[in-house]
Amino acid sequence: MNRLLVDIEKMSNVALLRLASENNLNPLSDLLVNALVDALMRMEADPDIHAIVLTGSDRAFAAGADIEAMASLNYVDAFGQDYIGKNWDRIRTVRKPLIAAVAGYALGGGCELAMMCDIVVASDDARFGQPEVKLGIVPGAGGTQRLPRSVGKSAAMLMCLTGDAISAQEALSIGLISRVTTRDQLLPVAMEIAQSIARQSLPVVMAIKEAVNRSFESSLSEGLLFERRLFHAGFSLRDQKEGMKAFLDRRQPEFTNS
Repeated sequence: MNRLLVDIEKMSNVALLRLASENNLNPLSDLLVNALVDALMRMEADPDIHAIVLTGSDRAFAAGADIEAMASLNYVDAFGQDYIGKNWDRIRTVRKPLIAAVAGYALGGGCELAMMCDIVVASDDARFGQPEVKLGIVPGAGGTQRLPRSVGKSAAMLMCLTGDAISAQEALSIGLISRVTTRDQLLPVAMEIAQSIARQSLPVVMAIKEAVNRSFESSLSEGLLFERRLFHAGFSLRDQKEGMKAFLDRRQPEFTNS
């Protein structure tokens, strides 16, 4: 069942994952999130995959959590099941670069899922928002934590407290997303970014992702020390020798991911 909910297409060293719920708004039910986690873990374990692009339908990347499933929950149910936490938290353990290609709605859990990705490319008609306040609930997958780290306190407060959605251009201007393009160029642009990353040394790319993520969870001095140790460790790689020799030889490097 999981494979039916997330389509997987491999193109060279890049995997394209497409949320494929029967509902083209892609409500993020437990089944869909479990399917996504399963697909991500398989791509994480695949040595041929160096970068992952995640997208949704033409109508929505994901328009939010499964409200129908949540409506009947009480506190004991939500807490006892660790609702959202039990599967969503596994997404952030993916060590390979994850690029979101967002068309249409990315609301609530959809916006939070996009923020869990490393790079976000959006079509010019995409909409981002945290409308949970309008449902009488607090965001539960990072809306109050990742959002202010991305856009600052004031913009995050505006989105979370009003529940109003913003355009792709607004999302770009406040730093929520990386790039805006036309709908027909969305996947080509996202794939081009992924392929550019996939051409680099995989252990170096994974180390850079780890270091950037570490910057949000440590002091500057601790983060700089962590970065420096990764920098020093890089001199043990064959790819470091190849990269620097290729630079001096004025040619493209041929990395072996070792």
